[in-house]
Amino acid sequence: MKDKIAESINILGQFCGKRDVSVLTPNELKVKYGLEHVDVMVLFGGSILAGGDVLAEAMKNGIAKKYVIVGGAGHTTETLRVKMHNEFAEVETNGLPEAKVFAAYLKHKYNLEPDFLECKSTNCGNNITYLLDLLKENNISFKSIILSQDATMQHRMEAGLRKYIFQDNIIINYAVYDAEVIVRDNELEFKNDILGMWNMERYITLLMGEIPRLSDDAEGYGPNGKNYIAHVEVPIEVRNAFMELKKEYGSSIREANPLYSS
Repeated sequence: MKDKIAESINILGQFCGKRDVSVLTPNELKVKYGLEHVDVMVLFGGSILAGGDVLAEAMKNGIAKKYVIVGGAGHTTETLRVKMHNEFAEVETNGLPEAKVFAAYLKHKYNLEPDFLECKSTNCGNNITYLLDLLKENNISFKSIILSQDATMQHRMEAGLRKYIFQDNIIINYAVYDAEVIVRDNELEFKNDILGMWNMERYITLLMGEIPRLSDDAEGYGPNGKNYIAHVEVPIEVRNAFMELKKEYGSSIREANPLYSS
């Protein structure tokens, strides 16, 4: 029973947590996209702390011309503040928007600074629209962009951007972690340690909340629903995995918090 649950979680995790390249290196971009580097890389603050390490590694590899961190305060922000402060007690995070928390992390751990911070957005929708506003205000056009977000929300972030940009723009997904759930001693566990990772219940809740949102129907966020994102095709195996998890965790589907709507 637990093995089936773990399998279903991992199917959802792989679908939501898109990675279009295996590593963020110039060579990998060259092989797959014919690019030495992209125009812009964006880290979204809904991520866990490991996102800061992903961005730092990308910056050290010279993966982009410009680096942006996006995030005000939303449903994951307080968890991020607490985990950051617990990890680095000397870094004060109280009341900071997500972008500034990650900027403090980058500075403290790597002595790196991004080019821009966007600190007003509150959800995946205005993460995208405020990002585009920021780039426009600073006369930054882009043909290629890397998006790095929490793995649970990565696919939706891409779909949100696709709604607003030209089809010939290259969007490269790189979810900030790749979590595999296994069963050990009849308990669900993450196979590897991931810095700042959600507890298992929270991870499942976040994943399950994504499938109704990504669905292009009357209740979803696609063009046939709320029209927040471009159309996403949800494969049958993902729907089946969702229904399998719903038997066990039906009450765990995350509802949108009206506090963070726009």
